[in-house]
Amino acid sequence: MHLDAIDLKDFYARRLGLMVRRLLRSRVRARWDDVRGLRVFGLGYVTPYLAEFRSEARSLGALMPAGFGALPWPDRGASLTALVEETELPLDDEAADRILMVHMLEWSERSRTLLREIWRVLSPNGRVLIVVPNRRGLWARVDTTPFGYGSPFSRSQLTKLLKDAMFQPEGWHYALYTPPFNWRVLTRWPAFWERLGIILWPTFSGVIMVEATKQVYAAMPAHETERKMRRRIVPVPAGAVTPRA
Repeated sequence: MHLDAIDLKDFYARRLGLMVRRLLRSRVRARWDDVRGLRVFGLGYVTPYLAEFRSEARSLGALMPAGFGALPWPDRGASLTALVEETELPLDDEAADRILMVHMLEWSERSRTLLREIWRVLSPNGRVLIVVPNRRGLWARVDTTPFGYGSPFSRSQLTKLLKDAMFQPEGWHYALYTPPFNWRVLTRWPAFWERLGIILWPTFSGVIMVEATKQVYAAMPAHETERKMRRRIVPVPAGAVTPRA
C-alpha cells in the first residue's frame, strides 16, 4: 500500500513535512553540491527536493509513477513533471547524469526491474541517490507520514538489491533522527534532535540514503532493450491534477 500524489503534497505542506523537506534537502544538496551542466531527474515524489537544482542543471525533470499519479510542478511556468511507467522510463539510454529517488523504491512491486531501468538511463559516470525508510527506525512504524508505508530496508538489504541490479554503493548517510510526531518542540529545533539522535541512537534513523554508481561492464538483457521502442512520455500540463484512484 502507498499514498498518492495528493496525499504526499498535503504531507509536505504540513509542519512535519516542512521539517522533513529541510532536513533531507540539505543532505541531498551536500551530496550533489554542483550539478552545473548535468541532466538531473527525480523519480517518485521528488519535487520538494528538486527545486535546489533548477538554476544549475542542464535539464531537469520530475518523473512521477502512474501508480500514484502526478501533479504539475513548479507552480509557475512550464511544467517539469511527467507521468511515467516506473519500469519503462521515457528516456534514452545514458540520458541522465543524476537520478534522485524518494518515495519510490519502498513502494515498488518490481524493485529489481526498476533499478535495472535506472541503470539503463544513467550515463557511465552517472549517480543515483536513493532515500528509503530505515527498517530499524521509528518512522517506518508510524503510518502518519509517507515513510510508514511500503517496505522499509536495512543497509544489507539495500546493498544486495543494488548489487543485483549492477550498482555499486558509494556513500551511505542516515537522517531523520527526530521522532515522527508533529510536536512543536520537535519541529522547531530539528537540528538539535538530529545531533542528539546521532549520539544516542545512531542506527535508528528514519531514513537511509545511499548514493550508487552503475557498473558499466554490466550487460543489458535483450528483453529490456527491446522495450525501449514502446516508451512514451505523458507530460502533466500546468493546472492539471491527477485524481485519486
